[in-house]
Amino acid sequence: MVGAGIFALPGTVGAAAGNLSPWLFVAIGVLFITIVLSFAELASYFRDSGGPVLYAQTAFGPLAGFSSGWLLYVSRLAAFGANTNAMALYMAALWPWVGTGLGRVSFMSAICVGLMVLNYIGVKDGIRTLAVFTILKITPIVILVLLGLKEVTGDTLLPASMPTIDDFGGLTLLIIYAFIGFEVATVVSGETREPRKTLPRALVTTVIATSILYCLIMLVFVSVLPEGSRENSSLADVARVLAGNVGAVVIALTAVFSIGGNLASNMLSMPRLSFALGEQGMLPAWFAKIHPRFSTPGNSVIVFGAVALVLALSGTFALLAGASSLARLTAYVLSIAGLPRIRRRAEPDVARTAYRLPFGLLIPVIALLLCIWIGWNAPMEAWAIAGGLLAAGLALYGLNQRFSPDRSDTQPN
Repeated sequence: MVGAGIFALPGTVGAAAGNLSPWLFVAIGVLFITIVLSFAELASYFRDSGGPVLYAQTAFGPLAGFSSGWLLYVSRLAAFGANTNAMALYMAALWPWVGTGLGRVSFMSAICVGLMVLNYIGVKDGIRTLAVFTILKITPIVILVLLGLKEVTGDTLLPASMPTIDDFGGLTLLIIYAFIGFEVATVVSGETREPRKTLPRALVTTVIATSILYCLIMLVFVSVLPEGSRENSSLADVARVLAGNVGAVVIALTAVFSIGGNLASNMLSMPRLSFALGEQGMLPAWFAKIHPRFSTPGNSVIVFGAVALVLALSGTFALLAGASSLARLTAYVLSIAGLPRIRRRAEPDVARTAYRLPFGLLIPVIALLLCIWIGWNAPMEAWAIAGGLLAAGLALYGLNQRFSPDRSDTQPN
């Protein structure tokens, strides 16, 4: 969960919410726990892996299961584009040419095409690349926070006046980007020891820790950088104030490695999702083709890399991050809405040992209303991206069911 967003969100959120931004991460994190708890109960009814795809399919059938899986795929596509923009922002701090029009296009194209080629020719190269990128991540951020806490004043902790937020719904959608990704733990819950006991505690602890980390980062960000200079600033600018040019270079390199690791991870894993959907008969069999020489899902890798590059070049971090959050929230809605039906249909022995939320359906209802409210207030541009990609997936699903009747009844395991 703690990935590219930690480097890219502070500037946008700090400019929009000012000194209120640290507490927004805490407040939204607390509300987000209702979503996490709902997924914790959902996971406790199943021994198999699959997460949101499994929950939606069990409650509403194969089309809902496909839609949930495709929405997760769309979310990762948009996130890849958003994070490529964030990586270019930090790379420009080290190499100003990357901040120019031609430099930006060249850099982002090289990243997308390079990762696509590495994963096309072999999974080992993709994994090695991921390992290299994840060498550096959290430690420099923690050091930056420790250096910056001395700049935090009472006015920052308790601002005398509240800033005016023009687009609170859109800002909330952007902040949610810091918390999405927890559902990956439920996808592999079938391989987790005692998931019915460990998942609720692990998921809630992770969200709380993420809220605290982002709160501390935003406290330092708004304390160090004056109002009016935050929108186009990054943590590298904070580090420059606190530790000079050396600090700025260290944070910029940390961001490049961390975001690069996130991109490498997505390029490695997400084509396997479209490959699996093709293999299970939910997408055309073309997506499930294995390259005869490299033994990789080459077609799925090419599709993911090409669409991700188009999104990266045509959108901004804020827009693509919003679209990613919106797609993920829509998938959450499908799963949470299915919880009452899964409760009723659970076998007695499963129901007895399942993690049951207190207060009946109150927590899932709050989670559902939160997702719907954020989606209702999301910018139309974010809806256009997420909705357009979802429509493309549903069209592929429909065409495949129409012209491949022998595979139409195939369901995921």
